[in-house]
Amino acid sequence: MSLIIYLAIPVFLLTMALEALWARSRKGVATGPAGGVVRGYAGRDTLASLAMGIGNVIIAAGTKLPMIALFTWLYQYRVTTLPNAWWTWLLLLFADDLCYYAFHRASHEIRFFWAAHVNHHSSQHYNLSTALRQSWTTPLTEPWFWVALPLLGFAPWMILTQMAVSLLYQYWIHTEAIDRLGPLEWIFNTPSHHRVHHGANPEYLDRNHGGIFIIWDRLFGTFEPERAPVRFGLTTNLRSHHPVHIAFHEWRAMLADAWRAGSLRHALGFLFRAPGWHPEGGVTSRALQARRSA
Repeated sequence: MSLIIYLAIPVFLLTMALEALWARSRKGVATGPAGGVVRGYAGRDTLASLAMGIGNVIIAAGTKLPMIALFTWLYQYRVTTLPNAWWTWLLLLFADDLCYYAFHRASHEIRFFWAAHVNHHSSQHYNLSTALRQSWTTPLTEPWFWVALPLLGFAPWMILTQMAVSLLYQYWIHTEAIDRLGPLEWIFNTPSHHRVHHGANPEYLDRNHGGIFIIWDRLFGTFEPERAPVRFGLTTNLRSHHPVHIAFHEWRAMLADAWRAGSLRHALGFLFRAPGWHPEGGVTSRALQARRSA
C-alpha cells in the first residue's frame, strides 16, 4: 500500500465521524431523487468493516514487494520508456482506470475473483466505513490485471502511485450524503453511480465497475443510473459480522462446490463461470435480470 493511503488514515477517521453525525440526524429519512432511506452506521457492521480494512493493510504490505518485483521484471521488456512528464501521468490515469475496470468487472463476473471481492459488498449499510471493508485476498488477485502497464513503458513506481490515487478517490464515493453531481455524472464515478454498484436490486447487479471514470461502463454496456432506491448488500446476505467469515466464506463455498462437482468441466465451471452458476441452471445475476424483465 502506498504512503499516500497511510497518510490519508486520519482523514478517513475524521470524515467517518462527520458522516456518522450527519447520518444520525437523517437516519430513516428518504433522500435524493431515487428516494433511498438513509441507513447510517451500525456498530457491529462498522467494526467489521474496520477489521477488514486493517487486515487488508497488513496483507497488502506483505504482498507489495512481490508486486514491485513483478512489475520491475516486466519493465525490463517494455516496448518504450515513458518519461516522468505530465502527459505520461495523464495517460497513466486513463490506462490505470481501464485496468481497474477490467479487474473490477472480472471480480463480479468470474466466481474465483468474486470470492476475493465479495466481502466488500457484504455490508447492508453504505457509508464511508464500507469503503474500508477491503478484501484480504484481492492483494493476490489484483496485480495480474496491471501487467500490461510496465510492458507499455510506465515505471513501476508510477503505476503503484496511480493505483493508490485511484483507491483514495474511491473512498469518498461510498456515501449516502452526496446526491447527483450534475454534468460530472457523465464522466466520473460518483456516489450515485457507486451506490448502484453496491445495490442488490436485480437491475443494479454487475453494473458501474469504473474506478475514477464511468466512461468505461458507458462504452462497454455496464452502466446503470440510480433510479429505484438501492437495497445494499448481497442477494443472500451474511448473518455474521466476524471478519474471518466475511473474508473467506465464498472461498469455502466455491471450493466445496468444485470438490463435489461430478466432472472436471463442472468443477472448472464452479471456479471460473459467473457467481451463482450451476450445471443444472443456478441463479446468476443475468438470470435474475432476465427474470425481472420477464
